[in-house]
Amino acid sequence: MSRTLAVVFSTVVAAISMTSAASAGCYNCYTPPPCTTCYQQQYVQPQYRTVDETVMVSPGAVVAHRAPAQYRTVMVPQTVMVAPPSVQYERIPPQYATRQRVEMVQPGYSYYAPVQMGCASCGGY
Repeated sequence: MSRTLAVVFSTVVAAISMTSAASAGCYNCYTPPPCTTCYQQQYVQPQYRTVDETVMVSPGAVVAHRAPAQYRTVMVPQTVMVAPPSVQYERIPPQYATRQRVEMVQPGYSYYAPVQMGCASCGGY
């Protein structure tokens, strides 16, 4: 039984090796191994942009200016009010300025790009 298995096994191995060489039309030819693709790490810088913003430097305000009443002494020994007390309001508008800031649009990243290696079977140099 083991002798039969050995004969069958050797016949199968011979048939497989014969068909591959015969189908290629090349007996005892050297075929170079296929080229392996090499990769090199590439880095893309982050992208930035400048943004103009309008910001408030100081808020608006209302300031009250008070004026006291004015009195005078007239001919008769009597003091009379010439002008009543008053309040004048002054509006101060808000102050704005333009500020620039830099913001990141896209972060940097790295990727692997194929590099052509030189080998005779690939046609490289």
